[in-house]
Amino acid sequence: VTELCVCDLLVAQCDVNCCCDPDCSAAEFSLFTTCSVPIVVGDSRLCSQKAAVYSLDVEANPPEMIFKLIDQVNPSVFCIHATNYKQALSFSSPKMPTSENFDQLLKEFGSAAFSAGPHGWDVNTDRQNPSDANETYRYEYGVPIQTVDAFLRLPSPVVSSWCSDANPAGFLVNQITKCTRSVSVKNCGDIPAVSMLFYINSSILAVSKCLEFIFQVNITVQSIAVQSPDGMRTLLGGDDVLRIPEVLEGLCINIVLGVSYHITYTEAGEIIEAAAAFVLGTINEEALSIQQSFEISFTQANTEPVPLSGNPGYVTGLPIRAGYRPQGYPFPVEMTTNKFSQLTLLQSTSSQDCLAAQGARTPILFGYNMVAGCTLRITAAMKCQPLAQTLLDLLKGQSFPQYVASFGNSQAQDVLDWVPITHLHISEQVRMYNTFQSSCQIPVSLEIEVKWTKYGSLVNPQARIVNVTATITTTTLKQLPSGRERTIPVMSSVVFTDVSSPAVPGYKAWPTINVKLPFDFFFPFV
Repeated sequence: VTELCVCDLLVAQCDVNCCCDPDCSAAEFSLFTTCSVPIVVGDSRLCSQKAAVYSLDVEANPPEMIFKLIDQVNPSVFCIHATNYKQALSFSSPKMPTSENFDQLLKEFGSAAFSAGPHGWDVNTDRQNPSDANETYRYEYGVPIQTVDAFLRLPSPVVSSWCSDANPAGFLVNQITKCTRSVSVKNCGDIPAVSMLFYINSSILAVSKCLEFIFQVNITVQSIAVQSPDGMRTLLGGDDVLRIPEVLEGLCINIVLGVSYHITYTEAGEIIEAAAAFVLGTINEEALSIQQSFEISFTQANTEPVPLSGNPGYVTGLPIRAGYRPQGYPFPVEMTTNKFSQLTLLQSTSSQDCLAAQGARTPILFGYNMVAGCTLRITAAMKCQPLAQTLLDLLKGQSFPQYVASFGNSQAQDVLDWVPITHLHISEQVRMYNTFQSSCQIPVSLEIEVKWTKYGSLVNPQARIVNVTATITTTTLKQLPSGRERTIPVMSSVVFTDVSSPAVPGYKAWPTINVKLPFDFFFPFV
């Protein structure tokens, strides 16, 4: 229980008022005003267990953190005496029903009650489990990725814009950082952080514990791009695997401007591959510093990487994810996404010609209201039905999706996380005074309204899509006399509407936060 800390959110950094954070020093404890988590227990349903109690001695100068480990007794008559069913202590991914395994799953779980069997119970809790000696370790979310000598570094700015190499890369935490590093031509060969070796010379541990005979993963070089002073990048061939900074004719070449790590892991939390893509550059004698960029991403083995638009809520400026319900639902129970898994809109062209704009689409970005359009020249020789279908394909695209993901990280198998698109049709009557009585309905506009709401905590609300409506407006076009032409505008737009309910003062779901920050909380900023 002394290792549990629910308020420890930052990796290798001290969380404010988190008294159980092992990253906090005595000097930082002296700035705390209270302990946000005063007592930490394991399972509150146990009859008896250890409890870690944290408090602050405000009378001391400076204030100190006080830690006590006590025995806590559950007063409830109905409590757990011993957790002897080990399978209940971890979560295993449920099997998804398919047409192949449905009968087997129905036989196993279809009755009124089912059990793992008597072999899963062990009433003798004092006897040592022989599997403990072969206990396996795995990475968990946010845990620093360990290497042979320390951890995988992802340099980032701390207080100022200067790079700090003490920032560890967290498992499954996608990060993008930029920072400034002091460098000159004279000493560029002596600065480890501008050399490729600094980022690939240490092997990654496959699991999170440094055990004997543990599997180590070498960081391979995925690609090397050389950036010219004007910003143009050239991708080098496979023969150029490693380039070391060196001074040549008053210039320092092959210095690292950017590193992109890509980590491949298994479902069990084990790292199996690690690759790094480098961007190298050149500085002259006038340069005093360089800006470096770093990125790390993760992909699970035997899966296709899916671009996300937030985790979990949508991030403003990222595409809205969309998909289809496949044939034969619910087998398999999973959505099918289009090529880019996005909701798209007609893209305007410089010529504003609708026929030239066919096939040109742009993704709809969350939070961005957009309008696009073109003009269509109609002649008397055009047929109604082909014209109407051409305009409909122009507005909606070749395959307009059926569903939109409610969150930026909604998975395809979570069908309830996908919002169906509601389709509406509006007809406009247009009068044209001529002698022809025949007419046809053609679509002239597509209006998409995306309603979203703030979901979750007031401190960190997440954007969630709750409704999407696509409205097609058609107009009545009467037949033109021979030799006559007409130009009509075709419009496509998207608007985002926030339908979040405002906070009600005094309502218990919207608590008032009354905390006092340390006097130097915003140091060095005012």
